[in-house]
Amino acid sequence: MHFYQRLKDLREDIDKKQEDIAAVLNITRQQYQLYESGKREMPMHHFITLANFYNVSLDYLAGLLDTPRKLH
Repeated sequence: MHFYQRLKDLREDIDKKQEDIAAVLNITRQQYQLYESGKREMPMHHFITLANFYNVSLDYLAGLLDTPRKLH
């Protein structure tokens, strides 16, 4: 699975809109949409922020693992 599909799945699992996640990252919805569609690479500091927000490991968020590992 590509990380951008994982981003979308995690967001939809908690019934959030792209605007909501963009606000967490302090970016525009349009910029977040580019990350989620795979059209732009997401910086590492956003990966870390989202891993903390979703309480999942970076390797799960990046699509390297299929089973989420909780951070806390």
